Amino acid sequence: MDKIRIQGGRPLEGSIAISGAKNAGLPLMAAALLTDERLVLTNVPRLEDIRTMAALLAQHGLAVEPVGNAGRALALGGRISNTEAPYDIVRKMRASVLVLGPLVARVGEARVSLPGGCSIGTRPVDLHLKGLEQLGATVSLDGGYITATAKGRLKGATIVLPFPSVGATENILMAAALADGQTVIANAAREPEIGDLAACLVAMGARIEGIGTDRLTIDGVAHLYGATHAIIPDRIETGTYAVAAAVTGGSLRLEGGRIEHLGAVVRTLSDAGVDIVPDEAGLTVSRRNGLHGTDVMTEPFPGFPTDMQAQIMVLMSVAEGAAMVTETVFENRFMHVPELNRMGARINVHGASAIVRGVPQLSGAPVMATDLRASVSLVLAGLAAKGETLINRVYHLDRGYEAVEEKLAACGARIERVGG
Repeated sequence: MDKIRIQGGRPLEGSIAISGAKNAGLPLMAAALLTDERLVLTNVPRLEDIRTMAALLAQHGLAVEPVGNAGRALALGGRISNTEAPYDIVRKMRASVLVLGPLVARVGEARVSLPGGCSIGTRPVDLHLKGLEQLGATVSLDGGYITATAKGRLKGATIVLPFPSVGATENILMAAALADGQTVIANAAREPEIGDLAACLVAMGARIEGIGTDRLTIDGVAHLYGATHAIIPDRIETGTYAVAAAVTGGSLRLEGGRIEHLGAVVRTLSDAGVDIVPDEAGLTVSRRNGLHGTDVMTEPFPGFPTDMQAQIMVLMSVAEGAAMVTETVFENRFMHVPELNRMGARINVHGASAIVRGVPQLSGAPVMATDLRASVSLVLAGLAAKGETLINRVYHLDRGYEAVEEKLAACGARIERVGG
């Protein structure tokens, strides 16, 4: 099993190209199930989760083919020949559940294994299922599988989400695009990835109003068509490399990063002593002087994203003073804390909050990654630490970060992947 070795303590300088967003690409790929025509996606990131979704769509009958020589575009399309999403594929990635809504809307049936993914707490799909039921589907759970059926077309409805769930908003949005009549999703999630999905659906012929707000109105259509759509840049990758610049005391140009997609990350970094300067083609991130502890609470967009919590905790670990990091989205997302403490951080967890008392410098140590964002937080800690850090179980990293060692090494990091 591969490991990542880092010799820390060097400021990062240079430019990093931000890849397409994983969390946008996965639902966009699932949207290909809504039409029998070809959907072409560009700016596709080279990630394990993208390959898993491609395998899932292929077993549903769709052709998933590269377009051009750059490896950055995929063409998806074909007749649905199988409506079961099996455990062996779905267990690898939670986003596999996003095929549920499109399958029911398009062919009236789906059998999808309950999803897996990172071990960061229970992430129930009950809001997905209740939404589909309100659209007229019959849903049952049996033997670890979700079975959903519909007689004829789904019917539009007003669906009020008790929590702005990203996945539920995406699944309901895709199903409603082919439903009979009007659907309203109230308290919809507003993450940029949802806006990207909605923009693609509109290009395919869907009728959607309220994009970017917490109230989406969808007037169902009989058919959707092929389209070409560019995936937005990955805001979590952008935020991660912004922290890399700050925690090492360097300066990075993040090509393609969009400040409007970062939400509360910009304010948090600014309060901590980090400058983010946008222009028409990206962002430049650098540290002003010293770093300052600042409190953080994870919230739905435009609040601070849970997918940046582990990374910001690394920054707070070497900031002057103390900070409180509160996790409100997932109950088991502090598994990186013991590993950071092994590197000399001073972090104490109290329920859903962690008190971080800054130290002058972290020290390299052997550590173990537990999930995707924890993995990259350990990379950031290793970049800032004195001495050698060896990160085990880095396969998590490959699910959501493309060529992380190459991108960092090109900016002066001493980082390499080594065999187990």
